[in-house]
Amino acid sequence: MEYIIEVFLDEYRLNKLKGTPVESQIDAVFGGELKVVRVKVGEEVKGEVLKAFETARIDSRACITDTPVAFKRAVFDEIAKQKSLNEDVVKAVLARINEIKDLAAKESEFLPAPEIETD
Repeated sequence: MEYIIEVFLDEYRLNKLKGTPVESQIDAVFGGELKVVRVKVGEEVKGEVLKAFETARIDSRACITDTPVAFKRAVFDEIAKQKSLNEDVVKAVLARINEIKDLAAKESEFLPAPEIETD
């Protein structure tokens, strides 16, 4: 089975992909309001991502979601570097997983979970 990692694109990211083979694979979602690229991965890579991040999960579209921003940023950087959306992009990111986990840990320090009052 194939799984998908979606990477949303802002103007900066769109510009970095202009003129690359990836540009033709950019999709518009939410009525054209957002642009996204999708990296397809197999069972093994999906397992590695889920193992690396306890928040990660698979949604009903077979998308790997709830990964840290640091992971998504690294995936985009690798897409721009390789000019590709193949599974090797995610494999290259997973090769640096400890560094990305450290960045992700810092993220959660900056974005504390909201406190919920229970009465």
